[in-house]
Amino acid sequence: MNGLAGLGGISAFEVAEALRVALARHGIKADVNGGHDLAVVSVWTGLTVWCNGEHFWWRTGWNPQSRRSVYAWHPAVEPERAAHRVAFRYADLRREQLGSPEGLDSTWIDHGPR
Repeated sequence: MNGLAGLGGISAFEVAEALRVALARHGIKADVNGGHDLAVVSVWTGLTVWCNGEHFWWRTGWNPQSRRSVYAWHPAVEPERAAHRVAFRYADLRREQLGSPEGLDSTWIDHGPR
């Protein structure tokens, strides 16, 4: 998959970087890595957002009936809106993993990779 870069547009890495910047506006630090026409945004333990230049996708849960992961996706042309959705998942994971009722508002916990 060449994403938008294959059509003369921007690469998956550039789109993922736009998501990282949008997440920073939510106070969420993340790292971006890319290669082979894919990019991944490392946000938090259990939360990585993949990008192929056309879509973002991330794991949101587990379906015990099918024994498969459940994923959410969002068009890559809307990194701000995708960041808003990822921020909700980030807050949920923080509450689950750390028992922090404040979620995103907690100031005593490391906010991810630097």
